[in-house]
Amino acid sequence: QVPLVESGGGLVQAGGSLRLSCAAPGGTFSRYGSGWFRQSPGKEREFVARISPDGGVVSYAGSVKGRFTISRDNAKDTVYLQMDSLKPEDTALYSCAAASVYGSAYSWDYWGPGTQVTVSS
Repeated sequence: QVPLVESGGGLVQAGGSLRLSCAAPGGTFSRYGSGWFRQSPGKEREFVARISPDGGVVSYAGSVKGRFTISRDNAKDTVYLQMDSLKPEDTALYSCAAASVYGSAYSWDYWGPGTQVTVSS
């Protein structure tokens, strides 16, 4: 098991920034790929960003590329999502996840409960 706990969500005006954190205490976090997903009411969960276990490879959804940055600190068992130039359509429940990585394939095995991000216009 990899317990994941998100923090950093909140209410922000359009154009503003937020930094989400996901802590994974236990000492095994560096073995897993990590990612962020989001879900809005009435919509399916969508991929936002992911990062390889060593932090060397990142990938983003087209809707956030250039505005969001994913990073990780394995010494702190934490992954971050820096969100800049936020838009109202970024409003969602953001969840982090940990994945077993097989080459370029990610198997999302563990999920956090999520943190709410609301962007006002």
